Amino acid sequence: MIPVEVRKVLEKQQYRIVGNHSSVKICRWTKKSLTEGKVCYKEKWYSPVESHRCMQMTPAMGCNFHCLHCWRLHSGDRPGFIWKEFPLDKKELDEPTEIVEGCIKARKKLLSGFGGNPKVDKKKFEEALKPTMMTLSLTGEPTLYPEISELVIEAKKRGMISFLVTNGSKPKILEKMDSLPWQLYVSIYGPDKKTYKKITRPKIKNAWKRMNETLDLFPSLNTRKVLRLTMIKGYNMKNPKGYAKLIEKSEPNFVEVKAYEWVGESQKRLPMDAMPYHEDVKRFAEQISEHSSFKIKDEFKPSRVVLLT
Repeated sequence: MIPVEVRKVLEKQQYRIVGNHSSVKICRWTKKSLTEGKVCYKEKWYSPVESHRCMQMTPAMGCNFHCLHCWRLHSGDRPGFIWKEFPLDKKELDEPTEIVEGCIKARKKLLSGFGGNPKVDKKKFEEALKPTMMTLSLTGEPTLYPEISELVIEAKKRGMISFLVTNGSKPKILEKMDSLPWQLYVSIYGPDKKTYKKITRPKIKNAWKRMNETLDLFPSLNTRKVLRLTMIKGYNMKNPKGYAKLIEKSEPNFVEVKAYEWVGESQKRLPMDAMPYHEDVKRFAEQISEHSSFKIKDEFKPSRVVLLT
């Protein structure tokens, strides 16, 4: 499903392709946890998360959005790099068991070099080889994989909790899931339809409507729920009241107001100053809080993210 030339680019970026449409990569916070003892905000806020035991992966490398701020390579970004991102070909669809096992195996290989690093605690390294968390957020839109519920079940069988990060474009998929992830994220990219479409550049119809249907569904989903607001300076850091309305109707357990990172392919789409400082993010989070029942609970400066509860 993924063209050879695209695979080469991804592998150079330290992705490892698993099967026909999945991939895994070592998160920088997994590396920092092993070599420096520093952990990401998820470990700080969402027990029992452990950064060194997090498996960052995706079961669908394609996406139905081409967001301006996305770090990944979209079809059409480069001359000659054009391929079918979605829907997945049913004839080439990999089984959930194959995906989970393949990702664990590929992740072990990626981590193998850390075993000889004198900065890495041996016990912690051995723990890292056995992930306790599967984060479906690496790249693409994971709900494009039709057996997403079964994938969560396979992770659970192996003692892993699951974090699923979605753009909210597939509300019916979420509604029909037999087994919900341990924590479900919906990414919000704008407070109104015009801003949202400008940022997400959707490849489907009614993207704003679908996302709102997901938010309407949110209160009924029996799992921990998070809204992640990705802040892009000069683009969507406006209308805090609009964001507050989306938050109030969806009734999440947590809201993350997080800065856009000027990395990867997004550097060709956005200027460097579109990446806000932590102070910018915190100030905007305060404005959202003024219009909602959610208040600032904590912050994590290294990732420029503020938590509201």
